[in-house]
Amino acid sequence: MPCSEFVHLRLHTAYSLLEGAIKIADLVKQCQKMGMPAVAMTDTCNLFGALDFSTNCAQGGIQPIIGCQLAVSTYMPESITDLQRSPPSNLRKGEISLPDQIILLAQNKIGYDNLLQLVSKYHLEENQLGNSYISYDLLNLYGEGLIAFTGGPAGGVGKLLSQGKNKHAETLLLKLRDIFKDRLYVELMRHNLETERFIEKGLIDLAYEHGLPLIATNECYFISEDMYEAHDALICISESTYVDQSERRRLTPEHRLKSAEEMSSLFSDLPEAIENTILVAKRCATMAEPCRPLLPSAPKSKDDKRSDDDVLENLAKIGLEKRLQSVVLMGIDDFSKTEAITKPYHERLRFELDVIGEMGFSGYFLIVADFIRWAKAEGIPVGPGRGSGAGSVVAWALTITDLDPLKFGLLFERFLNPERISMPDFDIDFCQERRDEVIRYVQGKYGEDRVAQIITFGTLQPRAALRDVGRVLGMPYGQVDGICKLVPNNPANPTTLEKAIDDEPLLRKEVELNAGVARLLEISMKLEGLYRHASTHAAGVVIGDRPLTDLIPLYRDPRSDIPVTQFSMKWAEAAGLVKFDFLGLKTLTIFSTTQELLKQRNLEIDLNNLPLDDSATYEMLGRGETTGVFQLESSGMRDILRNMKPDSFEDIIAIVALYRPGPMDNIPSYIRRKHGTEEADFLFPSLEPILSETYGIMIYQEQVMQIAQELAGYTLGGA
Repeated sequence: MPCSEFVHLRLHTAYSLLEGAIKIADLVKQCQKMGMPAVAMTDTCNLFGALDFSTNCAQGGIQPIIGCQLAVSTYMPESITDLQRSPPSNLRKGEISLPDQIILLAQNKIGYDNLLQLVSKYHLEENQLGNSYISYDLLNLYGEGLIAFTGGPAGGVGKLLSQGKNKHAETLLLKLRDIFKDRLYVELMRHNLETERFIEKGLIDLAYEHGLPLIATNECYFISEDMYEAHDALICISESTYVDQSERRRLTPEHRLKSAEEMSSLFSDLPEAIENTILVAKRCATMAEPCRPLLPSAPKSKDDKRSDDDVLENLAKIGLEKRLQSVVLMGIDDFSKTEAITKPYHERLRFELDVIGEMGFSGYFLIVADFIRWAKAEGIPVGPGRGSGAGSVVAWALTITDLDPLKFGLLFERFLNPERISMPDFDIDFCQERRDEVIRYVQGKYGEDRVAQIITFGTLQPRAALRDVGRVLGMPYGQVDGICKLVPNNPANPTTLEKAIDDEPLLRKEVELNAGVARLLEISMKLEGLYRHASTHAAGVVIGDRPLTDLIPLYRDPRSDIPVTQFSMKWAEAAGLVKFDFLGLKTLTIFSTTQELLKQRNLEIDLNNLPLDDSATYEMLGRGETTGVFQLESSGMRDILRNMKPDSFEDIIAIVALYRPGPMDNIPSYIRRKHGTEEADFLFPSLEPILSETYGIMIYQEQVMQIAQELAGYTLGGA
């Protein structure tokens, strides 16, 4: 297929939240279908999707062009006092007072880096009125390597022309030319809007008078015309208006991803404006690219010249000896047994240190150990360890975790696999009320500009889409609610609306008999899965080895005073940032409060050294008296406890692991085998040592890995 003679350089993907309706995968397919060699992403004031877009376009054989539609402070010369003429009637109320729009495209690596700075400053540096926009001074400071479009009717030049202020429009245009030199293009749009027609001659005259090139754009919000009605509803959802409301924002069916033939025909009188899109695409030679993990320097004194590997080994060996003396050898009087008991720990430590060093993760362990030590020293409750990280003896020795991995049969290979390189990931719980203190410590340690939380994007799930669309269509709440209840509600694995219609006869009947319901479902299906809002990940924090804006754009969540990455977790890690989990756990807060209350009664308890064989506790659990007990308080779990009558900590571990969809089918068998009413089946005699603790039922990933090793000869890493 021959390449087209036009490239779209102004386009809003789904990352323009509740504004763009173009999913990146669909965009790549459509560009391939149209034979377009390149396409630009210019989302509204963000770069949320820059790496996602770059990666998917490159994989699809399409050149990605990274850009952004930014808000710039309204250009208002001192001599302007009153409007010299009224704006066209179709201009939305208040539009003149909105910040000017400008389109910026990254021409090269310097341009991309400058775009990161501008977009980050837009979100992080509000003006005195609390508004967000970029000043012309900032454009001048970070303009190198950026191609700029004047912004069409919503740009500063276009707005001044629409007001009849032609001399001021010329002044602003020359100001932009001074900033961007030969990288400034005068942008023309033809969406059949009165404003565009009104200012077009003025734009062309200014461009010709000052030797500036013209560029034709079509501001794309959706791919095809049949998406127009759904997109119109999306705009209403965004602005809390109704579809049949007269005074509201409206686009046109022309705001679609038009073919090159359509655009060439539309601008047949100005072929140069079409040809320049290809020239701009050729000028842009950069993209957001993945990067290897970039860890900050591990915490140690400036005079310490040792490598991270040496520091880690020294701390781990010292820490292990403390653990062995205070935990493993506690109460053992026969010193002749000491070597036999401690040998497996030393061997495991040596193995882990070798793997950690070979994989280059010594610094990661030192960083985590440092902020956990600080938290504990400050009296901030820290969880004993959760997830696969609890399988590391090094982590235990460094007090990152407080669980003896060998005692509980935990495997290091679940955490770090020497046969498959991936970043380690400790799940660390802190007291909910004091979690932010730890994050502030990390900011102070590594620099506020090098620490951020991670963004997440909420999507229009099936039921949410129905409710939002029903509201903007003005449908009765009760009717929409009834339709929603016919759609299965499974947040972990949502049923699509299409499948719900196929599987639910009552829903299908409503669609067939009621045109309003059919319209509701049709629009909702088109909007389903689009991003609805941005928020902050509950636990994820990234720490960089340099200012984060050198690597990624940053965002400000209005509910947090800590910057947030504009890339979601997947893409933040792909950009080279290393994630650390700082989870606030209410249970730890309750423990801390309980300890303080007990102290007032002269009772002190050490949570790290509670006996795990207290019969009275197991009797209480066996009665199902677990209200307020973390993970054991649901009615279903209490029923299981009453039936099981647990008498060991291993029983508690087993039922927590089993109590989830799928594995919970094994709970009745586990209980019968525990009480001897059903015989344990180990399948093979060689598996009995692996499965005896759980009565022949495979519950843990460690058991699966060990069985693969025993039966098929896999290494634990391969398993």
